[in-house]
Amino acid sequence: MTALVTREELAAAIEAGTVTVVDTLGGQYHAQQHLPGALALTPGEVDALAATVLPDRTAAIVTYCSNTACPNSGQVADRLTALGYTDVRKYREGIQDWVEAGLPTESA
Repeated sequence: MTALVTREELAAAIEAGTVTVVDTLGGQYHAQQHLPGALALTPGEVDALAATVLPDRTAAIVTYCSNTACPNSGQVADRLTALGYTDVRKYREGIQDWVEAGLPTESA
């Protein structure tokens, strides 16, 4: 099971520039709104794109989705771990929690 990260921990890591954030919703959802600096990578794209968009398998990576009911973040985190990524965590509460807390987002 993928380790979890809290909103506060993630915000601090984004601020410090010590984490790669992965938006597992992708597509129009990513274009409309995503966490600062987040890369888009959906469950169906992991095998084909992970090595290109996430070349450092030892980097700190946090996946997120829309909210706790969305399975994408866990699926992507689990697949990245299976592919040999060693520091993958999941922000279970997702962008809904981030926005409700008044934290900044970006759009394409």
